[in-house]
Amino acid sequence: MALRSQLLKGILEGCILAIISKHTVYGYELSMKLQQFGLQVSEGSIYPILLRLQKEKLIRGEMQKSPNGPNRKYYFLTNEGEEALEEFRANWELVKKPVDLLLQEEEIEHGDGENINRGE
Repeated sequence: MALRSQLLKGILEGCILAIISKHTVYGYELSMKLQQFGLQVSEGSIYPILLRLQKEKLIRGEMQKSPNGPNRKYYFLTNEGEEALEEFRANWELVKKPVDLLLQEEEIEHGDGENINRGE
């Protein structure tokens, strides 16, 4: 579980930017949206990231009236945040494709007992 946690920390910022890019959210709502995609992240982990993203001017927070209860801080993506999200997407593709290939090759090598070399 520690490995999953470390991997998630590395991509969570990009996932948060992606969610905020689609529509404004408040902290708890963000946590629920991450869970809808299968990412179990506590609110306690999300708020420090939101603070850091605000300091880096990738998002901005704005207090707004809530339909139920007290005002909530909603988060919006800035122009810099949009650029950072595009950079994350590009970097994610650069990492995702080779890792997928390696994992698929690993399955092929172990799946049928044969070692398949690509390009030889």
